[in-house]
Amino acid sequence: MQKKAIKGNKAPDFCLNNEDEKNVCLKDLKGKIVVLYFYPKDDTPGCTIEAKEFTKENPDFEGLDAVILGVSADDCGSHKSFIKKQNLKITLLSDPDKKVIKAYGVWQKKQFMGRELMGIARTTFLIGRGGKIEYVWEKVRPEGHAKEVMAKINEINK
Repeated sequence: MQKKAIKGNKAPDFCLNNEDEKNVCLKDLKGKIVVLYFYPKDDTPGCTIEAKEFTKENPDFEGLDAVILGVSADDCGSHKSFIKKQNLKITLLSDPDKKVIKAYGVWQKKQFMGRELMGIARTTFLIGRGGKIEYVWEKVRPEGHAKEVMAKINEINK
């Protein structure tokens, strides 16, 4: 059984390539709020809704000193075309060997068309300035999720 990243614990560290094949490391974002969201696949309906909503809200997140990072097992090229096609303004990280996906416990059994298979469970982690997990959303519904995350950041910042 894989471990699971939980609220109150230190967020598992990582370094992954973004859509431009540049390394992004959690340790380099200390002092910022990190919205780390895991999603199943580039350019699919739910993932597109989620990414577009985070893009729309991104200026407000930046105003709160928060960074949005989307993670899937898709490669950098797939991320780059997804960003271009949907005009996204967020960073997408590639985890093809699923090391980070597993470290956060989001590689799970899923039901799809009557079959059980392993896949990424749509989950978002809110990582505070000190590197601790402040909040976790599991079984995320893409629509309205960015505003939910924004509300939680505002609540924590009070």
